[in-house]
This record gives sequence, C-alpha cells and structure tokens, in this order.
Amino acid sequence: MKTPYRIRSITEVHRLMGLPKPQHPLIGVIDLQGLKDERDIEAVTFDFYVVSLKRGCDKLLYGQQKYDFDEGLMAFMAPGQVLRGEPNGVPEQLEGWMLFIHPDFLWNTTLAKKIRHYEYFHYAANEALFLSDKEETIINGIVDLIKNEYHANIDKFSQDVIIAQLELLFTYAQRFYERQFITRKISGSQLLNRLEDLLTNYFDNEALLAKGLPSVQYIASQLNISIKYLGSLLKQVTGQTTQQHIHAKLIEKAKVKLSTTELSVSEIAYSLGFEHSQSFSKLFKRKTRQSPLEFRQAFH
Repeated sequence: MKTPYRIRSITEVHRLMGLPKPQHPLIGVIDLQGLKDERDIEAVTFDFYVVSLKRGCDKLLYGQQKYDFDEGLMAFMAPGQVLRGEPNGVPEQLEGWMLFIHPDFLWNTTLAKKIRHYEYFHYAANEALFLSDKEETIINGIVDLIKNEYHANIDKFSQDVIIAQLELLFTYAQRFYERQFITRKISGSQLLNRLEDLLTNYFDNEALLAKGLPSVQYIASQLNISIKYLGSLLKQVTGQTTQQHIHAKLIEKAKVKLSTTELSVSEIAYSLGFEHSQSFSKLFKRKTRQSPLEFRQAFH
C-alpha cells in the first residue's frame, strides 16, 4: 500500500483537481458534480479539516451492513486522516460538495479548540452521517451562506460570520448524528449482540485472556468500527462506555467463579487476565461495593 499523498493547502487541492485558484486560501467549497479525478493517487491526507456531502454513491456501508440510501451522505475528516479513493474511481453520477477548513482560519476564535471535541471528525468513512432530504436542505443552506460570504468582498466581519455558520453546521451535524443513533436501533442492537458474543468468547478463551483484559481498541477493531463511533453508539443505546461493557462482562465472569469454584481470589484474578490480584480486587469492589471475599461469603 502506497504512502498517502499529503495535501498541505486548499490551493493545492484546486491545482490537483484542475480547478481555478480558490477565492480564499484558508476556506473553500468545491462542487463534486462532473468532477473528474484522473490522478494516480490511491490515498491522500489533508493538513486541514474536510467536510463532504455526497449523493449518487449507490449502496453504502453502515457499520457492517449495506443500505440502499438515495439521500445525502455526510462525512467529516480531521487533519492527518487518510482518505482512500473509490474502488472504481469517481462515480459518474456523483453529486455534492467538499468543504475545506484550514486550522489557521480558526485562530483566535471559539471554534479553534471546540472543533476538536466534535467526535464525528474521528469517525471512519463507513460511519458517515445519512441525511434526510429536509436535513440535507438545512446543511446545504448553511454551506451556501459560507460560500457567499467568502465570495463577497472580505471585510472585518467576514471571519466572524463564517465561524458562526461553521458552528451552526457542526451543531446540526451533532443533532443529526444523535438522530441516526436512535433511528438505527436495529443496527445498534445487532452491534450489541456482536459485542456480547465477542466479550463472552474472549473471557472463555484462556489463550486470549493470557494477553490481559481486552482493550477498547481491540474491541473496536474486532467489530470493524472506530473507537469513537463505537463509544458514541453504545452511549446512545445503553448509556455505557465500551470500557464499562468490558468491566461488566469481567464482573459477571468473576461472580460466577467466586460463587461456583474454590479458586482463590488471586487464582480468579489471574484467570481473568490480571497480573496482580490487588488490581482485580480494587476493580471488583468499585463495581460491586463488595470485595471478592465479601461477595463470596455473602453468596454462601
């Protein structure tokens, strides 16, 4: 796999796409309709934020399922993330736009730090946001206002106006993502079933447990979903983090061993992937308000 091609400026994007020079060096929108990407570049990474809205992508992957989705697909990328090309090139029927925001544009604004806290900038491409026609109209309206502002004569109010529109765009995106978590409950339930099976198999497999407790990164990779998106989905569906789900399964297994075997606390801790029994006992008490021995004595 080739090293991703690094794009350092919005001007460079326009040059690579054969487009005229941008109206503004730090923020801009390009139209995807009719865009011909003939570059021999498998993957790119940007030094700036990228927000895109696409139509005409046919079947789209959401989590581990494909959906026929004719409405808009929105995606967010933070600087340094890798964007890989379409397997068969740019679809002929592709419509939409890409919004580029250089971090320098955000200097000395409230958005400079706030933008890092929008989790969807760290979601994977297959965890993009699906928009209804009504939602797409709202988003397109905001992007049109941004375009109109930087195409007009720049004055001392221009940056403030565009920053306000960007904050509105990101707030709507947050709302729509949370709506998506709710409307995709079936997918969420299926994901929970896969998570439960994954944790059960892990704690039943002595070879895996010998490596220690499963990390959030391991769980996310096994489910083929990003850490951030997994955490967001679980929070919406169950109110718990991924780490809390791991600990819940651990405590469940520990209780079974404490109540049905004569193994010592140290032996149980080791069998559950802990190097030190003190760490196990501390976690068990924090989660149950009882020490392992107190639980065993109360159970019997």
